[in-house]
Amino acid sequence: MTATLKLKDVCMVFSGAVGGAEVDVKALENINFDFHPEEFIVALGASGCGKTTLLNLLAGFLQPTSGSITLHGNPIAGPGRDRGVVFQKHALLPWLNVVDNVAFGLKLQGVDKHKRYKIAEANLELVGLTDFHTHPIYQLSGGMQQRVGLARALTSDPEILLMDEPLGALDAFTRENMQELILKVWKKTQKIVFFITHSVEEALFMATKLIVMSPRPGRITHEYDLSFCERFLDNGNARRIKSDPDFIQVREEVLSIIHGEEIPELEA
Repeated sequence: MTATLKLKDVCMVFSGAVGGAEVDVKALENINFDFHPEEFIVALGASGCGKTTLLNLLAGFLQPTSGSITLHGNPIAGPGRDRGVVFQKHALLPWLNVVDNVAFGLKLQGVDKHKRYKIAEANLELVGLTDFHTHPIYQLSGGMQQRVGLARALTSDPEILLMDEPLGALDAFTRENMQELILKVWKKTQKIVFFITHSVEEALFMATKLIVMSPRPGRITHEYDLSFCERFLDNGNARRIKSDPDFIQVREEVLSIIHGEEIPELEA
C-alpha cells in the first residue's frame, strides 16, 4: 500500500543556552514511519520522548533538523489544510459562539457565510452538538469543548487529523465517552489519525497501529498492529474489549516496555 505520509531518517535537535554555553538537545533520532489511508496511529511513551515534537513536525509547525517528511511525495513546508490539529487545550476563541468557532477557519479562507455555516453545522452534528450552535464556549463542559475542537479541525476536510493528547484533562467517564466518539468519527470520515496519549489502555483501545517511543532521544522501538478499535466498532461494547484477555496481555507487555522492564532491540 502506498504511503500517504512518509517520515525518513527524521531527527530533531533543539539548541539553547545553559550557563552561557550552547547546549544541543536531541529530541528525535532516526524516525522512519509510513502513514497509510484510514489508519489510526497512536504514539505512546514516557514524558519527554518527543511525541509532541513529532506531531508538530507533521503539522508543519517545526522543520526537522535532518531527514524528510513528505505528504504524497511533497515535502511538508508548513501548516496546511490537509492536516487538521486538535490541541491538548482546545484553544477555542471565547468571544465566539460554538458555530462561529467551528467555522472560523473557513471565514479566514473567504468562504461565504451560508456555506461555512452549513459545513460547520454538519460537523457539529457529527460530534453530537446539534443543539449547541449558538451557545457561548464558557457554557460547555470540558468534553463538549473538545468536541467543538474536533469539529473545527474537521471543517477544512483535512486528510490527516493530528491529536495532541486531547483527552488528558477530562474525567474518566467523559474520557471513555470521547474515546468512543472519536473512533466513530474516524470510521465515518475515513481520515488518517495521529493521536498522542500517555494512557496505555487508551492507546491499545484506539489504535490500529501503535508506536512505542524510547526516552529522549525519541526513537520508535516497537510497533503493534491492533484490532481492538475495530472490534469495538463492530459490537459497541468498550468494557468487554478492555477486559478481554488478549487486551490485558498486550497492555501488560506494553507497560513493561514503558517502565523499562524490557530492553528494546534497536538498530545500530
